[in-house]
Amino acid sequence: MTGPVRLGSGPLFFSDALPGKDGKTIFAVGVQRRGELVRYDAKSGEFVPYLGGISAGEVDISRDGKWATYVMYPEGTLWRSKVDGTERQQLTYRPMLTALPHWSPDGRQIAFCGSLPGKHWKVFVMPADGGSPESVASDELSETDPSWAPNGTLAFGVNNNSQQNVVKIVDLKTRQVSVLEGSQGVFAPRWSPDGRHLVAISYDNSKLMLFDASTHQWREIGPAVSQIGYLAWSADSSTIYADTLLTKDPAYLRIRINDGKVERVFEFKNIRTYPGQFGPAGWTGLAPTDTPLTVRDISSQEIYVLDLELP
Repeated sequence: MTGPVRLGSGPLFFSDALPGKDGKTIFAVGVQRRGELVRYDAKSGEFVPYLGGISAGEVDISRDGKWATYVMYPEGTLWRSKVDGTERQQLTYRPMLTALPHWSPDGRQIAFCGSLPGKHWKVFVMPADGGSPESVASDELSETDPSWAPNGTLAFGVNNNSQQNVVKIVDLKTRQVSVLEGSQGVFAPRWSPDGRHLVAISYDNSKLMLFDASTHQWREIGPAVSQIGYLAWSADSSTIYADTLLTKDPAYLRIRINDGKVERVFEFKNIRTYPGQFGPAGWTGLAPTDTPLTVRDISSQEIYVLDLELP
């Protein structure tokens, strides 16, 4: 052989390969990746299927409550459908990977993160009924976490692995991009539904920072919480939800913005979450009724024997 030869094909993810003693085979673990979208039922303390338990995550429901957009796993493609699962439409195709889609306030557009092979994650906007994704900024820095304000402007994080991380705001009508004042060193911005506040995470992932749109001031809320993940606002804009999936005692938290009180909604003891696109921790979010959502990992794995003999 003069170069690498592909031994398998299909949707399986192979790992932990070992050569057979006969020198003609390779043993490997083959994983069929699949998730199950679930919601947390507070009465029973159990996780039950949501949207039919599709293999998808990063769900966002339109403000009129009629439409859902989500990322299919493991393909990483963007879809939208009615909340009853009908009128499903695929919006993006490989090789682009997508993440964190969000409906515009008027329900006409979807903002999301997209990445092409060898390229940074960028923020794109596209029509909700399909079309060509359009990048919102022209620089070469990594962009994530698009979040709509009620007036239709879009906030997103610019990440360059330093304290210079900032939140940028783009007016999609004029395409003017500006830096949100005082946002140096924070990431993962989320506008509140009422547009009065924006929350973000400090660069060291230990503090929640709250921006007041009326005073243009930032303040820390709540006690220090390490390894915060996937911020989400309550429907009434009074509370922030977040997970701590990367800690030894992972839980889903509810944090009030007026006094910073932190409450553990549930613990991730009885569920294995599907790995996220930005690390090993899975996605978490909220349904419109402030019901916690996540993706259960129902992947299967088996040991395969691959034949080294070439035809």
